[in-house]
Amino acid sequence: MTVYNILKEKGFAMRANKKDLEGGTNHPDRNKQFEFINMTGLKAQFQNFPIVSIDAKKTEKIGNMKNNGKEWLPKGEDVKVDTYDFGHKDPKKKGRIMKAIPYGVYDVLKKQGFMNVGIDHNTAEFAVESLTRWWQTSGKQSYPKATEILLFSDSGSSNGITNKLWKYSLQEFANQTELTVRVCHYPPGTSKWNAIEHEMFSFININWRAKPLTAYEVVLELIRHTATKTGLKIEVMLDENDYQIGKKITDEQMASLNIQRDEFHPEWNYCIKPQVN
Repeated sequence: MTVYNILKEKGFAMRANKKDLEGGTNHPDRNKQFEFINMTGLKAQFQNFPIVSIDAKKTEKIGNMKNNGKEWLPKGEDVKVDTYDFGHKDPKKKGRIMKAIPYGVYDVLKKQGFMNVGIDHNTAEFAVESLTRWWQTSGKQSYPKATEILLFSDSGSSNGITNKLWKYSLQEFANQTELTVRVCHYPPGTSKWNAIEHEMFSFININWRAKPLTAYEVVLELIRHTATKTGLKIEVMLDENDYQIGKKITDEQMASLNIQRDEFHPEWNYCIKPQVN
């Protein structure tokens, strides 16, 4: 305590690590891309087109395991969880470890959310299936006259800028819905600025802090009951489909896409229009 008091008197304080370094070198057009995203969003808003922020939340194992955070409990009581975070095995899937892959769709204009909880793999087909389910359940009811949809996403994983299956699956979505799909990716290393991260995912984390995710039903209920004073509500569905990993898209399939790329960073900004039969 003597050392503690001396350090305190000299202006020191106990501080935890702060996540602030995004890693790597910032892209020289990083700020210009943010300006481009803002401009594109304003145009879509004036036309009353849906603007959605999309991303996959961290995969969670299902089981009686520790979930970070603290909750109020009567004095002397504890929620006891397993010592090891192995997760439960799914008897329907040959003993595969049960996991929840929450993929979110956040309506930026209406500030409402949708979550598709997968149980298999986070692939591009799963990402677009999540978007499709949002459109079928609430999107087309909220925007009945829309001819275009604007997606804000990060640059990697299942909706990454180099993911061919992502674009091919979006083409199928465009054909099915007859919507033009406009995509703007955030520059590499800036996914935390995507609206869904701080407008939806953060509140889910608060709602299920210190609560073991013991079953899929628990995951669904905790997401479904996530709400804010500003009116956020989240619809949620369980996606029990299997999604093949490592699926290849040929050059011929890519050439068939009805895709138009913007002059400014075409790898980040592009639109996919329905194909005419």
